[in-house]
Amino acid sequence: MIDMKDVWKTYPNGMKAINGIDISIGKGEFVYVVGPSGAGKSTFIKMMYREEKPTKGKIHINGTDLTTLKEKQIPYLRRQIGVVFQDFKLLHQLTVFENVAFALEVIEESPAVIKKRVMAVLDIVKLKNKARFLPGELSGGEQQRVAIARAIVNNPAVLIADEPTGNLDPDTSWEIMDTLEEINNRGTTVLMATHNKEIVNTIRRRVIAIEDGRVVRDEVRGNYGYEI
Repeated sequence: MIDMKDVWKTYPNGMKAINGIDISIGKGEFVYVVGPSGAGKSTFIKMMYREEKPTKGKIHINGTDLTTLKEKQIPYLRRQIGVVFQDFKLLHQLTVFENVAFALEVIEESPAVIKKRVMAVLDIVKLKNKARFLPGELSGGEQQRVAIARAIVNNPAVLIADEPTGNLDPDTSWEIMDTLEEINNRGTTVLMATHNKEIVNTIRRRVIAIEDGRVVRDEVRGNYGYEI
C-alpha cells in the first residue's frame, strides 16, 4: 500500500527534514504519526500526496512511484488519497453539499453520481440533515466532518489526517475519532499525524514516532510516548 525506501528530504536552504526513512504501511491499517514539533512529521505526510518530493529514495502508494510522477499525473494520484487538515480548508461561500460535491465536479462526474455519493458520505459523517448549511453555520467539529466527507467522497485507498483534532475541544475530538475509525473499518487505510496523547493512548493503533527526520519507534499497538 505505502512503501518508503531510504527516503531523504533536504530543503533548498539546507535544512534536512527527513533522514533515511524506511517504512511500509499495509492496506487497511490505522497508523498514528507522532513526534515533537519540527521532527519532520509534516514533511513525511506531505510527501505521500506529493506536496513535497523527496531528495533521494523511493515512495510507492498503491503501486504508483511518486518519485517519478510527472506534474500532470499528480491530480490523478490525489484521487486515491484523501487529505484532512487541522483548519478544515472549506469553501465558506458554498454549502456543505457543494463543498463535498466540488471534489467530484473537478473530475467531471455526472450530477446523478455526485448527488448519490455526496449524500452517502454525509450520512457516514452524520451530517445528512445539514447538507444545505454553510460552513459558518456549523460547529468546528461539524466543519471537520464536512472536510472528512470531502476527503472520502472519491473512495480513496488512503486517508491522511494532519492534526484533525488540533483545533477541537476534547468531546468533539472523540467524535472525529469515531468517524475516522468507521472509515477505517470500511477498508480505508488511515494515517493520522497528531499531538493528542490521550487519543493515542486510549485508541491503541500502530504508532510511528519521528524525531530529527528519522523513525525512532514503530509499534503495533503503541503509546504516545511524549510529555505534553
